[in-house]
Amino acid sequence: MSNAHSDPALDALLLPFRQGDLPWPEGPVLFLRARDGWALRQFPLDKLLCEQSFKPVADDLMRTGLDVVEDASSRASADGYALVLVLPPRQRDEARTLLARALSLAAPGGMVVAGMPNDEGAKAGEGDMKRLATLSGSLSKHHCRVFWARRTESNDEALRSEWLRLDAPRPILEGRFVSRPGVFAWDRIDAASALLAAHVPADLAGHGADLGAGHGFLSAEVLKRCPGVTALDLYEAEARALALARENLRDAAAALAFHWHDVTTGVPGQFDFVVMNPPFHAQGREDRPDIGRRFIEVATTALKPRGRLWLVANRHLPYESVLDAGFGQVRTVAERDGFKVIEAVKAGRA
Repeated sequence: MSNAHSDPALDALLLPFRQGDLPWPEGPVLFLRARDGWALRQFPLDKLLCEQSFKPVADDLMRTGLDVVEDASSRASADGYALVLVLPPRQRDEARTLLARALSLAAPGGMVVAGMPNDEGAKAGEGDMKRLATLSGSLSKHHCRVFWARRTESNDEALRSEWLRLDAPRPILEGRFVSRPGVFAWDRIDAASALLAAHVPADLAGHGADLGAGHGFLSAEVLKRCPGVTALDLYEAEARALALARENLRDAAAALAFHWHDVTTGVPGQFDFVVMNPPFHAQGREDRPDIGRRFIEVATTALKPRGRLWLVANRHLPYESVLDAGFGQVRTVAERDGFKVIEAVKAGRA
């Protein structure tokens, strides 16, 4: 089991079963937004299916031998699941869709149990569950709330159908892109990515990579501004975002490859250039500059000699030491609104 750190939401989610408020079923169990941890391992998991679209967490689950899918719709149980566990996200529309999906995937009479941190919308999430179905119970612990309800004929089927559509892809920015609630900067262009796009030079050429590509904005800008780009590989850890990138770049003239991939594990290939707006959070809110530093190390390895890295980052993030260690030339191209754009050229033959 790889999840050694504390996970209060997971602990709270399994609390009703640990203390006997709910029985663990003999039938199939589905876990949406699944995470591994000690609390989960107290129960029989031979009939558990985990849905997880974030590659690092999906990989962790698979390494421990659990059955994991990117989208549980492809493995729907004909009779429904006796129990559906849910860890809803902070984003409200995405969370409502997840609760509605959980009830849809539960068997008639099946139980849906959801857990959320108090500071990430637990009270609102419990209220949303009450609107969908009659609440069977709730508990508070670990600064989190866990609440549960059964799928019955008294559930609000009309509202469930409405909420199933809340996180559907939809046009943004006057139709230039499609996006959906829950992906990074889903309804706007992130200011950092916009700053990088404004400074990407037109002479980028050849085969490049976008590390942490999101829904494809930066790749689209590179292809628009740099006619010499012949191929571009997009690496993205969130499958929901990568699917949007495929749609947003469907008319690109360059050869494209889309990879559902955890960049911190490294990327294959040798590229002429790399662009990126590296993440500096994992799935929590605390700063994780180690992730950005690892992205830079991966870019160093993936670039050909004299290959070019263009990146944007929050001004306060300490990336300069790893850039200086991996590249022959490093320069700050622009600073604005708390962000910095950096070009780094890998040492090597001219």
